[in-house]
Amino acid sequence: MHLVLVTDAWEPQVNGVVRNYKCLIKVLEKRGHTVRVISPLEFKTIPCPTYPEISLSLFPKARLKKLLDAEKPDAIHIATEGPLGWAARAICLERKWPFSTCYHSKFPEYIHERCGLPVGVSYGVLRKFHGAAERTIVTNRDLEAELDSWGFKNLALRRMGVDQDIFKPMKNFDKNFLDHTLKLPRPIFVCHGRIATEKNLKQFIEMVLPGSKLVIGPGPLLEKFRKKYPVEKFNTHFTGYLPDEEMVKYIASADAFVFPSVTETFGFVQLEALACGVPVAALPVTGPKAVLGDSLAGIMSDNLQQAALDVLKIKPEVCLERAKKFSWEDGADDFLKCLRPFSKSAKSA
Repeated sequence: MHLVLVTDAWEPQVNGVVRNYKCLIKVLEKRGHTVRVISPLEFKTIPCPTYPEISLSLFPKARLKKLLDAEKPDAIHIATEGPLGWAARAICLERKWPFSTCYHSKFPEYIHERCGLPVGVSYGVLRKFHGAAERTIVTNRDLEAELDSWGFKNLALRRMGVDQDIFKPMKNFDKNFLDHTLKLPRPIFVCHGRIATEKNLKQFIEMVLPGSKLVIGPGPLLEKFRKKYPVEKFNTHFTGYLPDEEMVKYIASADAFVFPSVTETFGFVQLEALACGVPVAALPVTGPKAVLGDSLAGIMSDNLQQAALDVLKIKPEVCLERAKKFSWEDGADDFLKCLRPFSKSAKSA
């Protein structure tokens, strides 16, 4: 099958959506499928207001039509609800091409955090966007129930995975890497993700914990947080962006992973921590419930500070066992079932 993936989120962005599709594409191509990614890299763009790392494509519809005509895809998947996503949706509807979508991010909650817009307004817009799709992919039952309550239809579950060739413990669970580099007192509590309003990092940074706190990742609030939360007072070290190889060493060398976000549909970084043998402390919300479930690889509690202390007792082997239950092969199986290939007549239209 020749698949076209239209996404507003792609390199050089660093986020779960990008990693999700890169891992998925790797599996699909191994199976003999071809995937053409159409992203903002091929369009004139402007920085997203309040989030300049994200590029918004300007008036992409005409060029997108030409690209789709050149590709002659067997199926189209629209990954995001940005300018490219809306343009792809309009083209598919005009040509009566079936397409699938995926609900990756709780944008209504993100937007509410930034400007106070009622979530019901945003959910109405997203319901319209996804309502035209043959299938809208979701990553877990809790998210499915949430969207169902907002009136979303044609929802389909897809299992998620983690690349255990990249995310893995240090040899013999050795954690000395951080002892030799940053030389931080232990225990080391790590949080990895975009430094942005919706990630609720403030809760982690302001927690009083023994040892050290480490925040890994880039984001629009990175420099502001470095100034607002000096290490001398908050005992929190910000690394900024790290390439995968170095980032994995940092995570695998930590003693606990703390995930304070309440707006994640899944939260890949939790799964990546487990694959590194690091237990997860999280709030009992949608994303952590999907990753941790009823396993013993982490603790979900409204008292996140106590959960962070309690997970220090969890053995790395327990974390690895949980991570092994998530396979990109399974995720690819589910994804392919959700696609709606064109008929010959539709493809030539």
